[in-house]
Amino acid sequence: MKFFCIADEDTVRGFRLAGVAGEAAAAAGEASRLLEKVMNEPDCAIVILTSTVADLIRDRVEELRLERDCPLIVEIPGPEGRAAGTRSLRDFVQEAVGIRLGQSEGP
Repeated sequence: MKFFCIADEDTVRGFRLAGVAGEAAAAAGEASRLLEKVMNEPDCAIVILTSTVADLIRDRVEELRLERDCPLIVEIPGPEGRAAGTRSLRDFVQEAVGIRLGQSEGP
């Protein structure tokens, strides 16, 4: 199973230290080209995008999530952290399962 990260330089560098391949993208054209390339690689199972990069090509990301099961597109916060008003994974799990998981984050 192969992972691939499309993000800013620092995030890509961090993932490389963990053994995950990746390339930096600062503009929509770069991000779109990289995403299309990696989505067509048969051995890629998971594509990791920072929310900043995903926002550059949001329509295409959502389209691919609906059209394709593999590779899985995972969106993570970038170096700037989670955007205001976004929900955590804990919030999604609590809503889906209907039970409270530990202490809640923030107010």
